[in-house]
Amino acid sequence: MTGTVRGGSGAAGGGPLLLGVRHHGPGSARAVRAALDAARPRALLIEGPPEADVLIPLAAEEDMRPPVALLAHAVDEPGRSAFWPLAEFSPEWVAIRWALEHGVPARFIDLPATHTLAWSRDTEGELGGDAGGDGAERGGGADSGAGPGAGSQASSGTGAVEAFGGRPDAAPGAGADTTAGSNVEAETEVETETGAGSGVEATPDTDRRADADPGADSGGRPSADRSAMETDIRIDPLAVLADAAGYDDPERWWEDVVEHRGAGEGDALAPFLVLEEAMGALREAYGSGGHDRDLVREAYMRLQVRAAQREFGDAVAVVCGAWHVPALRQKTAVAADRALVKGLPKVKTDMTWVPWTYRRLARASGYGAGIDSPGWYGHLFAAPDRPVERWMTKVAGLLRGEDRIVSSAHVIEAVRLAETLAAMRGRPLPGLGETTDAVRAVMCEGSDVPLALVHDRLVVGDVLGEVPRAAPAVPLQRDLDRSQRRLRLKPEALERELELDLRKETDAGRSRLLHRLRLLGVAWGEPVASRGSTGTFRETWRLRWEPELAVRVAEAGVWGTTVLAAATAKAEADAVAAQALADVTGLAERCLLAELSQALPVVMQVLADRAALDTDVGHLAQALPALVRSLRYGDVRGTDTGALAGVAAGLAERIFVGLPPACAALDAHAAEEMRRHVDAVHGAVALLGDAPAPDHQDLRDRWHSVLRVLSVRDTVPGVVRGRAVRLLLDDGELGQDEAARLMGLVLSPGTPPGDAAAWIEGFVGGGSGGGMLLVHDERLLGLVDSWLTGVPAEAFTDVLPLLRRTFSAYEPGVRRTLGELVRRGPGERGSVTAAGSGIPGFAAELDPGRADAVLPVVRLLLGLDGPGGPGGAGEGIDNDLAEVAG
Repeated sequence: MTGTVRGGSGAAGGGPLLLGVRHHGPGSARAVRAALDAARPRALLIEGPPEADVLIPLAAEEDMRPPVALLAHAVDEPGRSAFWPLAEFSPEWVAIRWALEHGVPARFIDLPATHTLAWSRDTEGELGGDAGGDGAERGGGADSGAGPGAGSQASSGTGAVEAFGGRPDAAPGAGADTTAGSNVEAETEVETETGAGSGVEATPDTDRRADADPGADSGGRPSADRSAMETDIRIDPLAVLADAAGYDDPERWWEDVVEHRGAGEGDALAPFLVLEEAMGALREAYGSGGHDRDLVREAYMRLQVRAAQREFGDAVAVVCGAWHVPALRQKTAVAADRALVKGLPKVKTDMTWVPWTYRRLARASGYGAGIDSPGWYGHLFAAPDRPVERWMTKVAGLLRGEDRIVSSAHVIEAVRLAETLAAMRGRPLPGLGETTDAVRAVMCEGSDVPLALVHDRLVVGDVLGEVPRAAPAVPLQRDLDRSQRRLRLKPEALERELELDLRKETDAGRSRLLHRLRLLGVAWGEPVASRGSTGTFRETWRLRWEPELAVRVAEAGVWGTTVLAAATAKAEADAVAAQALADVTGLAERCLLAELSQALPVVMQVLADRAALDTDVGHLAQALPALVRSLRYGDVRGTDTGALAGVAAGLAERIFVGLPPACAALDAHAAEEMRRHVDAVHGAVALLGDAPAPDHQDLRDRWHSVLRVLSVRDTVPGVVRGRAVRLLLDDGELGQDEAARLMGLVLSPGTPPGDAAAWIEGFVGGGSGGGMLLVHDERLLGLVDSWLTGVPAEAFTDVLPLLRRTFSAYEPGVRRTLGELVRRGPGERGSVTAAGSGIPGFAAELDPGRADAVLPVVRLLLGLDGPGGPGGAGEGIDNDLAEVAG
């Protein structure tokens, strides 16, 4: 090692070259590369899990494209996992690439993941939901990063530790600091299987919370008993340094002193010397910041540095979080360091590379030590010359793609404005704030709407990394990769919609794969409502690949080595473990969608057993719709649904028998829930009745008999009775005269106003199109009007909320029409609902001349060549159109 290196490293009399960095910082990354070029070390040590040493050569593969992440997971508990994200502008990635390009041995020296994951598991109970605690993040290589500490965030997944940024010290609801983390050190996100799989994403190391054990063991490690009173101290090193420099924004200070510093300006080692001195002063003032587990990590790193020095001498370079540099420079006894790391818990772990995304690097994703602008940082790293001009060109291209008028003059003016703002604000170069203000003013005309698009697409970005096929993977992941290539379904970070036509073999295969993955808990796609056809042969999916789905795939690997085998085993296990009958019927539907023919017999047997024992009509009514929906998939998917049809018919029969008694003596809440059950059963029976089997038509007839019983039984709540009358009326089983008679009885003075209002809600409320029914049936509207005007004043306040809820669900046009009809009064109401008479602008009778005038345009819209012959289809259409036009 040359004397220059030793002096620049801050080591008096020799020692390793310590390069303290801010993770995910392009300025730090450029400085690391310049320092390594100047020093030419014989060995390179990087903060990270040593188990990943064998994976370092894969970083040189041509198809390895960052952002990527190292993934470690417990072999026996795949959901307990850790990520170490790396972007092309991460100093660790630059160091790895430099070592591979120059043939220099590279090693990771942080606490092994085998201890990290075990430590987080052993402290779950102690932390009370701290999802992995400090240790998981430490072992994840995570260090603070001298920056504002990001608070914790519960995650819906089974959890993972994201290293290189963040600290998992803040449990949800523990008053965690929610300011942004600037990660001058490593960053870690920790999620563990606590409770329902919630997790906590780490906060930066420099978010120093003094929640460590007041009583540590003799080795300096935290003891098992935590003090009930914990001091909550958060130290933001960047904020302290920025404040000393007269800045109120740590991010702006960091940009000015580091990011805007050219790669060739001055001594290559000068930035690290200055940063080490600053961190040394902060460590003297604040110690470990209350995180005793940092002492364990730093002891392990010192041991690894000593081992490298014995092998390579002092020609060793270390790339680590800046906060750790003073501790690694510290002279300590080997025996003391060994005592700190002795007896740490272990779990068996596997490690591999997985793709990552810019969005997951962003702080807004909940990543505790994330950065606000990964896309902007990636741009600064890739375009060190004229970054502002190149950035404005990117923005202009994006806005032009969205059909906004942006010319070269806009770009030139935006660059000038950004430079002017930087000069006015005393900054050496325009930063993200100045460029954003310039884009808003010049290209977006002051609007934040297009600016939000720029922030989402460029400032954050949707870049998804790639890893080589040679990277280790569980068998299930290999099978998923083969399926994705065969079906031409490439994972993408950008959310998109995919329309599938199940009559096509490739689309049917895509549907099966997505449904199977959903059953395995790998939520790559979510089904959404189709915009076009509503037929069962159409499906629409919203796809978006997230990096943590790699963990879900690893978790699902316990069920099988292929997607089909794993989904089958998972479905069978879920059926046996299901608690509610509706869960089993829903599972049967998902098995049909995923075409898991081998799992269906088990699911159907469980379904039959549960249905035979369940006597709750509500449970049966919840289970029937999903079961009946499943019968529709036999035609398109070629699945035998005969067994399902028998179970569905049996469930329907039991509902018919038990529903009338179950509707008696219900309070308002239970009555509303029962109304929803009646609607669900009615829809299911309608689907069953559409089947060709004669017994299905008998089911529909029996259901109508049940509705008649409900419509006239006084013990049934008014909302259920009203809905039964409405369903019978819609099905043509009840005439309008009879419906008007029943309404008249209910709205008679002898009925309590509350019961009458509930009946009206059931009849014309609940989104059933009741408003249009009142518009077109003057007798029903008259009955409601007469009843409402006759409600006693003392009872009107009680029924008003119910009526408001009923009528507020109508479309605005329907409400206006009803108001106009009521205003006209009974004498004129009949003419209004006739063939247009009484409405301004309409004649009392059909005007054939005016009707004929619109026919050519309508025929053109329908694509008809000309009028049909006498008695043909064309004549029928003309007659129908004439009636509509009239």
